[in-house]
Amino acid sequence: MMDFIMVPTILAIITLGIYKLFELFVCKKERLTIIEKMGEKFTPDMLEHKINFSSIGNFSFSALKLGCLLTGMGLGLLVGYVICAATINGYTGTVDIGYRMNDVASLIYGACVLLLGGVGLLVAFVVEMNMNKK
Repeated sequence: MMDFIMVPTILAIITLGIYKLFELFVCKKERLTIIEKMGEKFTPDMLEHKINFSSIGNFSFSALKLGCLLTGMGLGLLVGYVICAATINGYTGTVDIGYRMNDVASLIYGACVLLLGGVGLLVAFVVEMNMNKK
């Protein structure tokens, strides 16, 4: 019944893996370029200041985004189940509801997960904007 979510999930994992691999090589080239530019200007006094290449002001909200997305998807599954249980006769029992009703249930589940997952990301965006204003 939940087969509709496997293909996008696997595709997302593969895409993220390839993206992170490319990002790793690009960042390596950037670090090597910075080291080459420093080259002759480097003195032992620079080690005392502990050179930091990351930006301190760039705070990441990825945990908030992921949490809101997963919460929205979980609520989507719950709302989808409630809708299916309320509208499809015999959905919660052991009676075979038929091929067409399984398709309708899959459609309801998919729509609820995508809708409430998107709402979760919008909530994360609003929270992030409010935090940046402060």
